[in-house]
Amino acid sequence: MQVKANGLDIEVLDSAQSSDDPAHRRRPVVLLIIGLGLQLIDWPQSFVQTLLDGGYRVVRFDNRDAGLSTHLSKLGKPHLFWLGLQYKLGLAPHGPYRLADMTADAVGVLDALQIDKAHVVGMSMGGMIAQRVALSIPQRVLSLSSMMSSSGARGLPGPETRVVKGMMTPVRGKTVDAVVEQHFQLFKLLSGTSHAISDEALREQIRRSVSRNNDPEGVMRQMVAVASDVSRANLLGRITAPTLVMHGKDDPLLPYACAQDTARRIPGAQLLGIDGMGHDMSPVHFKTMAQALLAHLHDTTAQHA
Repeated sequence: MQVKANGLDIEVLDSAQSSDDPAHRRRPVVLLIIGLGLQLIDWPQSFVQTLLDGGYRVVRFDNRDAGLSTHLSKLGKPHLFWLGLQYKLGLAPHGPYRLADMTADAVGVLDALQIDKAHVVGMSMGGMIAQRVALSIPQRVLSLSSMMSSSGARGLPGPETRVVKGMMTPVRGKTVDAVVEQHFQLFKLLSGTSHAISDEALREQIRRSVSRNNDPEGVMRQMVAVASDVSRANLLGRITAPTLVMHGKDDPLLPYACAQDTARRIPGAQLLGIDGMGHDMSPVHFKTMAQALLAHLHDTTAQHA
């Protein structure tokens, strides 16, 4: 379904909609915020099912410029070279919109569904948005979970060269197969040493996502919103929500030091580093991640009961 949030049409999948149990709507809510260029369907179903089995109502949504939500094509294609130069010179790039705008989208989803409070869980860029949600509406955030994300602080190590090259490599051809193959090669670069999903399953997962929506310029606009969010790091000390930071120790996009920095800046944050995990949610790590997340959610839910 679509809801109006922050003036945009945002595609939402709410587990309460598909449940025959009227009590499902009264469960504690987990708001999942997906990462750069990804869609709500890219949350692994087994991960979502673990949350449902744990007694939670799960709300997912497509960020602006992704999936079935509003695409802001009228804002044009960002000039990444000049914006990157601004960043290297210590200036904040000025993109079509800010991460704060994407944060308002997420809050707008809660408002549209009349959800007063929620556990907020974000992956990668979604973790950055989740941090800002915890800063903007602290009274409504039961807990914060920042997964394979970053504080955005200056001086943190950046992506490996091979990953940057992979992200900037243009698609060779305009067919769905060409797009799938380009995404496949990038996902392989982002995988950790203990990635378990087969190449065939990964390609099928990517094809399903690309067939639903593919907007390279939208991804660029999201990317600039992330790069321009240079003030967040110094604000993280204000977060009051109980916080869990989870991160792969083999992450080639946002190195583990990014997680250590995030956890250091947020008062009382727990840090879970996962051996062999890259910048992906491989099934081999689901059990470790799910156990840690459920324990975190249960503890904070009990505190607010």
